[in-house]
Amino acid sequence: MNSSASITLRKKPNKKGLYPLAIRLTKFRKSSYLYIGHYIERSHWDEMKSVVKKSHPNAPRLNNLLLTKLAETNRFLLQLQSEGKDFSAAQIKTEILFLSSDKNFFDIADAHLDEIKANNKFGRLTVDKAYIGHIASFVRSRQLSFQDLNENFLRKYTIFLRNSRNLSERTIANHLVLIRLLYNRAIRQGLIDRKFYPFGKDKVKIKFPDTRKVGLTVQEVQSSEKLTNLTEEEFHTRNVWLFSFYLAGIRVADVLKIRWSDIYDNRIHYTMNKNSKLVSLQLPDKIHSILNQYTQFRRGADDFVFPELKVVDPNDQKQIYAKAKIANKWLNGHLKEIARKSGITKKLTMHISRHSFGNIAGDKIPVQMLQQLYRHSSVTTTMMYQSYFISQETDKALNNVVDF
Repeated sequence: MNSSASITLRKKPNKKGLYPLAIRLTKFRKSSYLYIGHYIERSHWDEMKSVVKKSHPNAPRLNNLLLTKLAETNRFLLQLQSEGKDFSAAQIKTEILFLSSDKNFFDIADAHLDEIKANNKFGRLTVDKAYIGHIASFVRSRQLSFQDLNENFLRKYTIFLRNSRNLSERTIANHLVLIRLLYNRAIRQGLIDRKFYPFGKDKVKIKFPDTRKVGLTVQEVQSSEKLTNLTEEEFHTRNVWLFSFYLAGIRVADVLKIRWSDIYDNRIHYTMNKNSKLVSLQLPDKIHSILNQYTQFRRGADDFVFPELKVVDPNDQKQIYAKAKIANKWLNGHLKEIARKSGITKKLTMHISRHSFGNIAGDKIPVQMLQQLYRHSSVTTTMMYQSYFISQETDKALNNVVDF
Protein backbone atom coordinates (compact mmCIF):
# COMPACT_ATOMS: atom_id res chain seq x y z
CA MET A 1 0.00 0.00 0.00
CA ASN A 2 3.07 2.18 0.43
CA SER A 3 1.50 4.32 3.18
CA SER A 4 2.82 5.23 6.62
CA ALA A 5 1.85 7.08 9.78
CA SER A 6 4.00 9.13 12.12
CA ILE A 7 3.69 11.58 15.03
CA THR A 8 4.40 15.22 14.24
CA LEU A 9 3.97 18.79 15.40
CA ARG A 10 2.40 21.01 12.75
CA LYS A 11 4.24 24.22 11.82
CA LYS A 12 1.27 26.60 11.76
CA PRO A 13 0.36 27.95 15.24
CA ASN A 14 -3.10 28.97 16.44
CA LYS A 15 -3.99 32.48 17.65
CA LYS A 16 -2.37 31.77 21.01
CA GLY A 17 0.93 30.80 19.38
CA LEU A 18 0.55 27.11 20.21
CA TYR A 19 1.20 24.32 17.72
CA PRO A 20 -1.12 21.35 17.03
CA LEU A 21 -0.08 17.76 17.64
CA ALA A 22 -1.07 15.41 14.84
CA ILE A 23 -0.66 12.04 13.14
CA ARG A 24 0.80 12.44 9.65
CA LEU A 25 -0.43 10.07 6.96
CA THR A 26 1.93 9.78 4.00
CA LYS A 27 1.56 8.03 0.67
CA PHE A 28 3.63 8.66 -2.45
CA ARG A 29 5.21 11.67 -0.69
CA LYS A 30 1.81 13.33 -0.19
CA SER A 31 0.59 13.86 3.35
CA SER A 32 -2.64 14.39 5.22
CA TYR A 33 -3.06 15.02 8.94
CA LEU A 34 -5.24 13.69 11.75
CA TYR A 35 -5.28 16.24 14.58
CA ILE A 36 -5.61 14.95 18.13
CA GLY A 37 -7.01 18.23 19.52
CA HIS A 38 -4.08 19.33 21.69
CA TYR A 39 -1.62 22.24 21.26
CA ILE A 40 1.78 22.92 22.80
CA GLU A 41 4.58 25.47 22.60
CA ARG A 42 7.28 24.61 20.06
CA SER A 43 9.90 24.66 22.84
CA HIS A 44 8.18 21.62 24.39
CA TRP A 45 8.60 19.50 21.24
CA ASP A 46 11.48 17.10 20.64
CA GLU A 47 11.84 17.04 16.84
CA MET A 48 14.33 14.20 16.79
CA LYS A 49 12.30 11.80 18.95
CA SER A 50 8.84 13.09 17.92
CA VAL A 51 7.72 13.33 21.53
CA VAL A 52 6.59 16.01 23.94
CA LYS A 53 9.50 17.02 26.18
CA LYS A 54 9.43 16.38 29.90
CA SER A 55 9.41 20.16 30.41
CA HIS A 56 5.71 20.13 29.50
CA PRO A 57 3.53 19.55 32.60
CA ASN A 58 1.34 16.97 30.80
CA ALA A 59 4.13 15.32 28.81
CA PRO A 60 3.45 11.71 29.95
CA ARG A 61 -0.28 11.90 29.16
CA LEU A 62 0.22 13.61 25.80
CA ASN A 63 2.91 11.14 24.71
CA ASN A 64 0.71 8.23 25.77
CA LEU A 65 -2.20 9.71 23.76
CA LEU A 66 0.04 10.19 20.71
CA LEU A 67 1.28 6.59 20.86
CA THR A 68 -2.30 5.33 21.26
CA LYS A 69 -3.47 7.35 18.24
CA LEU A 70 -0.47 6.18 16.21
CA ALA A 71 -1.20 2.54 17.07
CA GLU A 72 -4.88 3.00 16.11
CA THR A 73 -3.90 4.62 12.83
CA ASN A 74 -1.45 1.84 11.95
CA ARG A 75 -4.15 -0.71 12.76
CA PHE A 76 -6.54 1.06 10.37
CA LEU A 77 -3.86 1.23 7.67
CA LEU A 78 -3.32 -2.52 8.04
CA GLN A 79 -7.07 -3.11 7.79
CA LEU A 80 -7.32 -0.99 4.63
CA GLN A 81 -4.37 -2.85 3.15
CA SER A 82 -5.95 -6.23 3.93
CA GLU A 83 -9.13 -5.06 2.17
CA GLY A 84 -7.10 -4.06 -0.89
CA LYS A 85 -8.14 -0.40 -0.72
CA ASP A 86 -5.66 1.74 -2.64
CA PHE A 87 -6.33 5.32 -1.51
CA SER A 88 -4.49 8.63 -1.52
CA ALA A 89 -3.33 10.11 1.79
CA ALA A 90 -6.43 12.34 1.94
CA GLN A 91 -8.73 9.41 1.17
CA ILE A 92 -7.01 7.32 3.81
CA LYS A 93 -7.75 10.08 6.33
CA THR A 94 -11.42 10.04 5.35
CA GLU A 95 -11.55 6.24 5.58
CA ILE A 96 -9.90 6.27 8.99
CA LEU A 97 -12.45 8.79 10.24
CA PHE A 98 -15.12 6.44 8.93
CA LEU A 99 -13.66 3.40 10.67
CA SER A 100 -12.72 5.13 13.89
CA SER A 101 -15.03 4.78 16.87
CA ASP A 102 -14.13 8.34 17.83
CA LYS A 103 -15.76 10.38 15.06
CA ASN A 104 -14.66 13.99 15.55
CA PHE A 105 -17.32 16.67 15.18
CA PHE A 106 -14.72 19.38 14.53
CA ASP A 107 -13.37 17.64 11.42
CA ILE A 108 -16.82 17.95 9.85
CA ALA A 109 -17.17 21.50 11.18
CA ASP A 110 -13.86 22.59 9.65
CA ALA A 111 -14.81 21.06 6.30
CA HIS A 112 -18.10 22.97 6.48
CA LEU A 113 -16.26 26.26 7.10
CA ASP A 114 -13.84 25.57 4.24
CA GLU A 115 -16.78 24.96 1.90
CA ILE A 116 -18.47 28.23 2.90
CA LYS A 117 -15.23 30.15 2.45
CA ALA A 118 -14.66 28.61 -0.98
CA ASN A 119 -18.16 29.81 -1.98
CA ASN A 120 -17.39 33.37 -0.77
CA LYS A 121 -20.22 33.27 1.80
CA PHE A 122 -18.33 35.48 4.23
CA GLY A 123 -21.36 36.51 6.27
CA ARG A 124 -22.28 32.89 6.91
CA LEU A 125 -18.60 32.08 7.54
CA THR A 126 -18.35 34.71 10.28
CA VAL A 127 -21.50 33.47 12.04
CA ASP A 128 -20.83 29.73 11.78
CA LYS A 129 -17.19 30.14 12.81
CA ALA A 130 -18.34 31.93 15.96
CA TYR A 131 -20.89 29.19 16.68
CA ILE A 132 -18.28 26.45 16.31
CA GLY A 133 -15.98 28.48 18.56
CA HIS A 134 -18.68 28.43 21.26
CA ILE A 135 -18.86 24.64 21.01
CA ALA A 136 -15.08 24.36 21.36
CA SER A 137 -15.19 26.65 24.42
CA PHE A 138 -17.89 24.47 25.98
CA VAL A 139 -16.00 21.23 25.29
CA ARG A 140 -12.66 22.88 26.16
CA SER A 141 -11.05 20.81 23.42
CA ARG A 142 -11.08 20.16 19.69
CA GLN A 143 -12.15 16.58 20.32
CA LEU A 144 -15.86 15.76 20.30
CA SER A 145 -17.20 12.47 19.00
CA PHE A 146 -20.65 12.37 17.43
CA GLN A 147 -21.72 9.70 19.90
CA ASP A 148 -20.91 12.11 22.75
CA LEU A 149 -22.98 14.78 21.01
CA ASN A 150 -26.19 13.37 22.44
CA GLU A 151 -29.40 14.77 23.95
CA ASN A 152 -27.81 15.32 27.35
CA PHE A 153 -24.89 17.18 25.76
CA LEU A 154 -27.23 19.44 23.75
CA ARG A 155 -29.34 20.32 26.79
CA LYS A 156 -26.25 21.22 28.83
CA TYR A 157 -24.88 23.20 25.87
CA THR A 158 -28.15 25.13 25.60
CA ILE A 159 -27.87 26.09 29.28
CA PHE A 160 -24.25 27.14 28.70
CA LEU A 161 -25.22 29.43 25.82
CA ARG A 162 -28.10 30.92 27.76
CA ASN A 163 -26.29 31.51 31.07
CA SER A 164 -22.59 31.81 30.23
CA ARG A 165 -22.87 33.50 26.84
CA ASN A 166 -26.14 35.41 27.48
CA LEU A 167 -27.42 34.57 24.01
CA SER A 168 -31.01 35.06 22.87
CA GLU A 169 -33.31 32.09 22.39
CA ARG A 170 -33.28 32.62 18.64
CA THR A 171 -29.47 32.63 18.51
CA ILE A 172 -29.41 29.46 20.63
CA ALA A 173 -31.82 27.85 18.17
CA ASN A 174 -29.50 28.85 15.31
CA HIS A 175 -26.60 27.11 17.12
CA LEU A 176 -28.65 23.91 17.29
CA VAL A 177 -29.58 24.21 13.61
CA LEU A 178 -25.87 24.29 12.69
CA ILE A 179 -25.14 21.26 14.88
CA ARG A 180 -28.07 19.42 13.29
CA LEU A 181 -26.77 20.28 9.81
CA LEU A 182 -23.28 18.94 10.61
CA TYR A 183 -24.71 15.84 12.28
CA ASN A 184 -26.76 15.07 9.18
CA ARG A 185 -23.67 15.54 7.05
CA ALA A 186 -21.79 13.06 9.23
CA ILE A 187 -24.62 10.55 8.83
CA ARG A 188 -24.53 10.91 5.03
CA GLN A 189 -20.77 10.34 5.08
CA GLY A 190 -21.20 7.22 7.18
CA LEU A 191 -19.33 8.66 10.17
CA ILE A 192 -22.15 7.98 12.62
CA ASP A 193 -25.21 5.74 12.62
CA ARG A 194 -28.61 7.50 12.39
CA LYS A 195 -29.75 5.64 15.50
CA PHE A 196 -27.66 8.08 17.56
CA TYR A 197 -29.37 11.14 16.01
CA PRO A 198 -30.28 13.42 18.96
CA PHE A 199 -32.90 15.58 17.23
CA GLY A 200 -36.58 15.00 16.52
CA LYS A 201 -39.67 13.59 18.21
CA ASP A 202 -39.15 12.72 21.89
CA LYS A 203 -35.59 14.05 21.58
CA VAL A 204 -34.18 17.56 21.21
CA LYS A 205 -36.59 19.84 19.36
CA ILE A 206 -35.40 23.13 17.95
CA LYS A 207 -37.93 25.83 18.79
CA PHE A 208 -37.68 29.32 17.33
CA PRO A 209 -39.26 32.00 19.54
CA ASP A 210 -41.82 34.32 18.02
CA THR A 211 -40.15 37.48 16.80
CA ARG A 212 -41.74 40.56 15.36
CA LYS A 213 -39.98 43.25 13.39
CA VAL A 214 -42.61 45.90 12.72
CA GLY A 215 -42.42 47.47 9.28
CA LEU A 216 -43.56 50.95 8.35
CA THR A 217 -47.08 51.81 7.25
CA VAL A 218 -47.88 53.54 3.95
CA GLN A 219 -48.22 56.83 5.82
CA GLU A 220 -44.82 56.44 7.48
CA VAL A 221 -43.11 55.62 4.17
CA GLN A 222 -44.76 58.65 2.58
CA SER A 223 -43.62 60.80 5.49
CA SER A 224 -40.00 59.78 4.90
CA GLU A 225 -40.40 60.31 1.13
CA LYS A 226 -41.53 63.92 1.66
CA LEU A 227 -38.69 64.93 3.99
CA THR A 228 -36.69 67.92 2.76
CA ASN A 229 -34.52 68.87 5.76
CA LEU A 230 -31.95 66.12 5.21
CA THR A 231 -28.17 66.26 5.17
CA GLU A 232 -26.34 64.92 2.11
CA GLU A 233 -25.60 61.68 3.95
CA GLU A 234 -29.21 61.30 5.08
CA PHE A 235 -30.50 62.03 1.57
CA HIS A 236 -28.29 59.26 0.18
CA THR A 237 -29.33 56.89 2.99
CA ARG A 238 -33.00 57.48 2.21
CA ASN A 239 -32.31 56.73 -1.46
CA VAL A 240 -30.74 53.39 -0.59
CA TRP A 241 -33.58 52.50 1.81
CA LEU A 242 -36.29 53.44 -0.72
CA PHE A 243 -34.43 51.59 -3.50
CA SER A 244 -34.62 48.47 -1.34
CA PHE A 245 -38.27 49.05 -0.39
CA TYR A 246 -39.49 49.78 -3.93
CA LEU A 247 -37.95 46.47 -5.06
CA ALA A 248 -39.67 44.24 -2.47
CA GLY A 249 -37.11 44.84 0.25
CA ILE A 250 -33.87 43.75 -1.43
CA ARG A 251 -31.33 43.01 1.31
CA VAL A 252 -28.81 45.80 1.84
CA ALA A 253 -25.82 43.61 0.85
CA ASP A 254 -27.52 42.97 -2.51
CA VAL A 255 -28.52 46.62 -2.98
CA LEU A 256 -24.96 47.86 -2.52
CA LYS A 257 -23.64 45.25 -5.00
CA ILE A 258 -26.02 46.27 -7.79
CA ARG A 259 -24.06 47.32 -10.90
CA TRP A 260 -25.28 49.34 -13.86
CA SER A 261 -24.87 46.21 -15.98
CA ASP A 262 -27.54 44.53 -13.81
CA ILE A 263 -30.14 47.03 -15.04
CA TYR A 264 -31.51 46.65 -18.56
CA ASP A 265 -34.85 46.26 -20.40
CA ASN A 266 -36.43 48.26 -17.55
CA ARG A 267 -35.61 45.41 -15.17
CA ILE A 268 -33.06 44.66 -12.50
CA HIS A 269 -31.33 41.27 -12.60
CA TYR A 270 -29.21 40.03 -9.70
CA THR A 271 -28.25 36.97 -7.65
CA MET A 272 -29.27 36.99 -4.00
CA ASN A 273 -26.20 36.77 -1.80
CA LYS A 274 -27.98 34.78 0.93
CA ASN A 275 -29.17 31.82 -1.14
CA SER A 276 -27.70 32.38 -4.66
CA LYS A 277 -31.18 32.54 -6.20
CA LEU A 278 -31.60 34.53 -9.42
CA VAL A 279 -33.99 37.48 -9.28
CA SER A 280 -35.41 39.61 -12.09
CA LEU A 281 -37.76 42.48 -11.21
CA GLN A 282 -39.38 45.20 -13.28
CA LEU A 283 -38.30 48.68 -12.22
CA PRO A 284 -41.13 50.68 -10.63
CA ASP A 285 -41.38 54.30 -11.83
CA LYS A 286 -40.09 55.58 -8.47
CA ILE A 287 -36.79 53.71 -8.96
CA HIS A 288 -35.86 55.75 -12.05
CA SER A 289 -35.76 59.03 -10.15
CA ILE A 290 -33.29 57.48 -7.70
CA LEU A 291 -31.10 56.01 -10.43
CA ASN A 292 -30.99 59.37 -12.25
CA GLN A 293 -29.28 60.91 -9.22
CA TYR A 294 -26.32 58.53 -9.57
CA THR A 295 -25.80 58.34 -13.35
CA GLN A 296 -23.30 61.23 -13.28
CA PHE A 297 -20.99 59.11 -11.11
CA ARG A 298 -21.14 56.08 -13.40
CA ARG A 299 -17.65 54.97 -14.49
CA GLY A 300 -18.69 52.12 -16.76
CA ALA A 301 -21.18 49.30 -17.23
CA ASP A 302 -19.69 47.19 -14.43
CA ASP A 303 -19.48 50.05 -11.96
CA PHE A 304 -21.56 49.89 -8.79
CA VAL A 305 -24.67 52.09 -8.76
CA PHE A 306 -24.15 53.24 -5.17
CA PRO A 307 -20.82 54.63 -3.92
CA GLU A 308 -20.14 52.39 -0.90
CA LEU A 309 -18.30 49.65 -2.83
CA LYS A 310 -16.58 51.83 -5.44
CA VAL A 311 -13.49 52.01 -3.22
CA VAL A 312 -12.88 48.24 -3.09
CA ASP A 313 -11.54 45.71 -5.57
CA PRO A 314 -14.70 44.59 -7.44
CA ASN A 315 -13.27 41.07 -7.74
CA ASP A 316 -12.39 40.67 -4.06
CA GLN A 317 -15.50 39.13 -2.52
CA LYS A 318 -14.10 39.17 1.01
CA GLN A 319 -13.31 42.87 0.75
CA ILE A 320 -16.78 43.57 -0.71
CA TYR A 321 -18.43 41.74 2.18
CA ALA A 322 -16.41 43.63 4.82
CA LYS A 323 -17.13 47.02 3.26
CA ALA A 324 -20.85 46.25 2.82
CA LYS A 325 -21.07 45.28 6.49
CA ILE A 326 -19.51 48.58 7.55
CA ALA A 327 -21.76 50.48 5.14
CA ASN A 328 -24.87 48.83 6.59
CA LYS A 329 -23.94 50.03 10.06
CA TRP A 330 -23.30 53.54 8.70
CA LEU A 331 -26.65 53.61 6.88
CA ASN A 332 -28.54 52.38 9.94
CA GLY A 333 -26.99 55.19 11.95
CA HIS A 334 -28.41 57.79 9.56
CA LEU A 335 -31.78 56.03 9.43
CA LYS A 336 -32.23 56.78 13.13
CA GLU A 337 -32.08 60.50 12.39
CA ILE A 338 -34.37 60.12 9.36
CA ALA A 339 -36.91 58.34 11.58
CA ARG A 340 -36.74 61.15 14.13
CA LYS A 341 -37.27 63.83 11.47
CA SER A 342 -40.16 61.83 9.99
CA GLY A 343 -41.85 61.39 13.34
CA ILE A 344 -41.44 57.61 13.11
CA THR A 345 -41.17 55.97 16.54
CA LYS A 346 -40.53 52.45 15.23
CA LYS A 347 -36.98 51.15 14.89
CA LEU A 348 -35.87 52.03 11.35
CA THR A 349 -33.09 49.94 9.77
CA MET A 350 -32.19 48.80 6.27
CA HIS A 351 -33.73 45.38 6.94
CA ILE A 352 -37.02 47.01 8.02
CA SER A 353 -37.56 47.96 4.36
CA ARG A 354 -38.16 44.26 3.73
CA HIS A 355 -40.71 43.98 6.55
CA SER A 356 -42.33 47.26 5.48
CA PHE A 357 -42.92 45.90 1.99
CA GLY A 358 -44.36 42.70 3.44
CA ASN A 359 -46.71 44.53 5.79
CA ILE A 360 -47.99 46.91 3.13
CA ALA A 361 -48.31 44.07 0.61
CA GLY A 362 -50.54 42.15 3.02
CA ASP A 363 -53.87 43.40 1.71
CA LYS A 364 -52.71 43.99 -1.87
CA ILE A 365 -51.16 40.73 -3.12
CA PRO A 366 -51.51 37.02 -2.15
CA VAL A 367 -48.91 35.63 0.22
CA GLN A 368 -47.81 33.19 -2.52
CA MET A 369 -46.92 36.14 -4.76
CA LEU A 370 -44.95 37.77 -1.96
CA GLN A 371 -43.17 34.45 -1.48
CA GLN A 372 -42.05 34.60 -5.12
CA LEU A 373 -40.86 38.20 -4.75
CA TYR A 374 -38.87 37.28 -1.65
CA ARG A 375 -37.63 33.98 -3.14
CA HIS A 376 -38.52 32.17 0.09
CA SER A 377 -38.46 28.37 0.00
CA SER A 378 -41.26 28.21 2.58
CA VAL A 379 -44.44 30.28 2.66
CA THR A 380 -44.22 30.12 6.47
CA THR A 381 -41.16 32.37 6.32
CA THR A 382 -43.02 34.82 4.09
CA MET A 383 -45.94 35.00 6.50
CA MET A 384 -43.57 36.33 9.18
CA TYR A 385 -43.17 39.44 7.02
CA GLN A 386 -46.96 39.88 6.93
CA SER A 387 -47.41 39.67 10.70
CA TYR A 388 -48.79 43.21 10.94
CA PHE A 389 -51.42 42.55 8.26
CA ILE A 390 -52.31 39.19 9.80
CA SER A 391 -52.79 40.91 13.18
CA GLN A 392 -55.14 43.42 11.55
CA GLU A 393 -57.18 40.59 10.05
CA THR A 394 -57.46 38.72 13.37
CA ASP A 395 -58.42 41.96 15.14
CA LYS A 396 -61.16 42.53 12.57
CA ALA A 397 -62.38 38.93 12.94
CA LEU A 398 -62.44 39.26 16.74
CA ASN A 399 -64.47 42.47 16.58
CA ASN A 400 -66.94 40.93 14.12
CA VAL A 401 -67.68 38.21 16.67
CA VAL A 402 -68.03 40.32 19.82
CA ASP A 403 -69.62 43.41 18.27
CA PHE A 404 -73.27 42.69 19.16
